[in-house]
Parts: sequence; structure tokens; C-alpha cells
Amino acid sequence: MTTETKFPIEKEYLNSFSNENNEPAWLAELRIQALQSFGELPMPKPDKTKIDKWNFTEFENHVVKSEKYENLDELPEAVKSLLDSEEVNRNLYIQRNNTPAYTVLSEELKSQGVIFTDILTAAKEHSGLVQKYFMKDGIKVDEHRLTALHAALVNGGAFLYVPKNVEIKEPIQSVFVHDQAEATLFNHVLIVADDNSSVTYVENYISTLDTEKGIVNIATEVIAGANARVAYGAVDSLSSGITTYVNRRGVAGRDAKIEWALGLMNDGDTISENITYLMGDGSFGDAKTVVVGRGEQKQNFTTSIIHFGKNSEGYILKHGVMKDSASSIFNGIGKIEHGASKSNAEQESRVLMLSEKARGDANPILLIDEDDVTAGHAASVGRVDPIQMYYLMSRGIPKKEAERLIIHGFLAPVVNELPIEGVKKQLVEVIERKVR
Repeated sequence: MTTETKFPIEKEYLNSFSNENNEPAWLAELRIQALQSFGELPMPKPDKTKIDKWNFTEFENHVVKSEKYENLDELPEAVKSLLDSEEVNRNLYIQRNNTPAYTVLSEELKSQGVIFTDILTAAKEHSGLVQKYFMKDGIKVDEHRLTALHAALVNGGAFLYVPKNVEIKEPIQSVFVHDQAEATLFNHVLIVADDNSSVTYVENYISTLDTEKGIVNIATEVIAGANARVAYGAVDSLSSGITTYVNRRGVAGRDAKIEWALGLMNDGDTISENITYLMGDGSFGDAKTVVVGRGEQKQNFTTSIIHFGKNSEGYILKHGVMKDSASSIFNGIGKIEHGASKSNAEQESRVLMLSEKARGDANPILLIDEDDVTAGHAASVGRVDPIQMYYLMSRGIPKKEAERLIIHGFLAPVVNELPIEGVKKQLVEVIERKVR
């Protein structure tokens, strides 16, 4: 199967889809513009990963309508396990395939002007606000073929707006449930934290069934105004038959902070981009990522923090474990633009391979266009230390259990640093399941 240049859906369908959903004119026009540019744009070229035979465009249904959840008791057990906090359950959005299935926001946050709803409802009810940020400063429609595909086919996602001077102490969570094999996810998550605001947002992607072929093309844009703080946590756990393209971007203003805590645990072939633009002076970006690959999956993870503002700080920390015949590429890019003096770019990437057929590649990259800065990087790729295995097994620990302990120990420096307790707990559970 090869990736075709032909757009998978016709213009007439997109017009009909926009009309049926009463979309504002700007969104309907954006879809058509994306469709028209699709065939002219190149595919992305992830470093050292050939994706020409990956399926990103062939699917049966653009939208799969599912039943809503009347209450949380109707959720599958695998989804219930993600919702163990009463605080989280007060501010929650659940999407089932392409259907907004459950939404709740506390009256306290509503009274403060906080908006939290699905992205298509937001585009209708808060059109001007969504239009101001949607695929403007973070992700551009015409970057490459997959961003154009996403822009044209957005069929779900969430919108969160935090007004000026509002500090949300309770976490806000989205759960995207994939429980029908023919469902495709073109989700767009847009988070806007206005000046002097703060929020912790957590999202989960979870498949409750196995599928032979599926497509997920998801995008996130985080916009942090002056002196705003956004802590963004995610645990992705999609099944092995799903090809995933995920693009998470952040734009930080003056003295703003964007902190990423990502557990990328998909079982299918995956391309992941996580880019933070430190636009304002004194801005701060921190990206922590953990990965476990297994089976024959191929994955490419690129994390970039790009400094434009003076005195900006960027930190990248990535640890991955590859089992069976899985392979992964870890690219860490710290870029300091000319004029971003007094900035600091630090990164660390490490990959542990557990079998002879597993493959890992860690590529630390520093691109410095300014003199008065500090920067550093570290990277390693290796196999399980036989001395560690021998030591544990000599104490009566079976080989599989010894391997499990080594994996947890290897990932712990990242997992323990994750700033969101809920993400940390969920991630440990997913790691445990994949390891066993």
C-alpha cells in the first residue's frame, strides 16, 4: 500500500459536511483551501524513517456516529480507570469515536469565563475566538500534506479557553475513546491561556479494540499569553493496526511557561512532532517524553524547542524502551535564534533495546545562531546490561521479572519528573501492561 496524492474525499462532501454542522464560513473555506493545496504539498520527511508505504489517506468513513454516555457508569472499565479523581470528573470531555459523548464543566469555572467544549461546537458558538488562533501561530495548514489533510478533515477534538488572570487549580481532562474499527480520528485540540492565567490539561487516547487498519491524524495547539502557565499531559494508547500522525505545538509569550508530559504508548506505526516556540522574553519550555515500543512497530519522535525570546529556557528529556522487533528514532532539537541572548537549551535522549532485533536511534541536535547563550545535550542507545540481569536473577528473580524491573528503573527518571500526578499514574499502568 502506498500513500496516494489523491484526496480521499471530494469537495462536495466537505461542503455538505460543513453545512450539516452549521460551520462558520471561515472554517468551511479553510477546509476547501486545504483540500486544494493537498495535492501540491509534499509529505513530511521524518529523519531516517521511510513513510512512503504508510497509510495516511485510505479509510472507509470520515465520521462514525456513536451513542453518547448518559453518565460515567456507562463507560468501559478501561476508560473508567482513567477517571479516578472527583476533581477531574467536574471538568471533563469524552469523545467516542467522532461523537462528543460527555461534557461537564464546573459552575465555578463557567462563572469565571472559562470555555471548555468540543472543537466544532466552539467554532460555532465562539467563532471569532477560535478563528483567531486556529492553525495560525502554532500549526500551519500548508506545512505539508498531512497538515492540509488534517485541516480539511477535522472531525473532533476540544477547545479550552482560560481568560486573563484566571488560575484553574483543578485539572481539566479530555478522553478520546476509539471503540469502532472503521472510525478515523482527525482531532484538533486548541488551548488558549490568556495573560496571567494557568491551567493543567490532561488527555488520553485509548483504543478498546484491535483493528487491522486505522488512521489517526491529530493536532494540538497550545497558546500561552504573557505570564501564563500551561501544564499539558497526555497518554496515547492506540491499538497496533492504527497509523498515527500526531503534531503537538506550543507558543509561549513573555514569561510564559509550557510544560509537556507525554507518554507515547501507541502500538502502531507513529510519527510524533512536539514543537515549542519560545517567542517572548523570559519564556520557558519543558518537554518530557517516555516511549515503549513493541512488536514490529516503527516510530519517529521529534521534539523541538525553538528560542526567539531573550532569557528563554528550554529543556528536553526523552527515554524510550524498544522490545521485540520495534524500532524508533528520537530527534531532539534545541534551536536558539539570532537575538535570543542569555537563553539556555538543554536536552537528554536515551533508548534501551531489550532484544537483538530491536532498534533505537537518538539524535541530539543543537542549532545556535546567537553567541551569548548556554546549551548542552546528552544521548545514549544501548542494550540491557547483562551484569544487571545476572545480579537480579542470582537473587532468585525470574528473567521476565528482572527485565520488568530494569525497564521501570530506566524510565523512572522521566516518569518521576512528570509534573502531573494523574498522568504519572496512568502512564505507569500503561507501561506495566506493555512490559508484561
